[in-house]
Parts: sequence; structure tokens; C-alpha cells
Amino acid sequence: MRKITEQDAAAIARLSGQLGYSASVAATAQRIQAVLENRDHCGYVAVADEKLIGWIHGFHTFRLESDAFVEVGGLVVDADYRSKGIGLMLVEQVKAWALERGVHKIRVRCNSSRMEAHAFYRRIGFSESKEQKVFDGIS
Repeated sequence: MRKITEQDAAAIARLSGQLGYSASVAATAQRIQAVLENRDHCGYVAVADEKLIGWIHGFHTFRLESDAFVEVGGLVVDADYRSKGIGLMLVEQVKAWALERGVHKIRVRCNSSRMEAHAFYRRIGFSESKEQKVFDGIS
């Protein structure tokens, strides 16, 4: 386990594709750079046999109506390495980062169709707090 670097862009783009997110290596590298430059964001990768097999992105946020929390912005573990504790280790890394910042709540949003992911989060101690829809606008 280590912090994310821009050199991880190709592997992260490949892993993201496993969940249906298509992004170029260049766009992924720009996003990684933005994470690295923002102290309210963190990114970590899991490596096995010199191969990047998973990544996680977390960010510190708050709402006017509630206490601050750290949200998992993304988590992907290579399909060949799932159910081996990699996802849990990545989540634990973000939890440690949150605690260093004095934040005691972690939140994750998960596509309603990803039942396997729902089971994973429940298994590692998360509980479902609400269901919602996401609306995107045009800027």
C-alpha cells in the first residue's frame, strides 16, 4: 500500500474500466494531480507483484446541516484480486487518513445496481443510511 502518484494513471484508468468508467490515461493523470495538490483529498493504491491491483480516493467534506465526513470518491480492486482483503485494506487507509484529520465518519455512495459492492461495505462495517438519486446539471 502506498500513496497514489501520477505514474499510476494508466493502471488506474484500466481498473476504472472494469467498473465501466472510461477515462484516458491523460485525463486520469490530471485528476491524480488534482488529488495530490488538494490537502482535502487522498489517494492510495494497492500493489502486488509490482502490479497495481487497486485504488481508493477519499475526500474531506462537510455540509451545512451535518458534521464533516470523509467520503470515498472511488474504490476499485482488480477483478482477479477481489475477496482477498485488498478493498478492506484500502478503506482502512482512508479511515486512518480521516482520523488524522479528526474526522470520525466515512461515507460511501454506491450505484444501486452494484449488489456485490453493497455486500462488501456491509461486511466491513458500513450501514446503509439512505437511498437517493443523483441529478447532474449543465454548466
